[in-house]
Amino acid sequence: MIETQKSISDWADQTFGRVHSNMPIAVRANQEMAELLKELALNDDSNEAVEEIADIVIVLYRLAEYHHRNLGDAIDAKMAINRTRKWSLDAAGQGYHV
Repeated sequence: MIETQKSISDWADQTFGRVHSNMPIAVRANQEMAELLKELALNDDSNEAVEEIADIVIVLYRLAEYHHRNLGDAIDAKMAINRTRKWSLDAAGQGYHV
């Protein structure tokens, strides 16, 4: 991967301006998630869905950078917690910790 969390956040700040609250970034991530859901509703095997997933991660990188945290490190830490939890599955195969 060529891009980093910092390079993506710097690009976003230069392109869109620096935000003074985390909320607008979180709202944007939610909008990108809605675009992914719309794409998958139209075609569950959509090739464009991966672009929407990338858009979500790009926005979340910016949000993590504003929190002065590395998203990769946060994912590793969260997965360590997830691996110790007990999980139940629903009919769609989604897991929920108990």
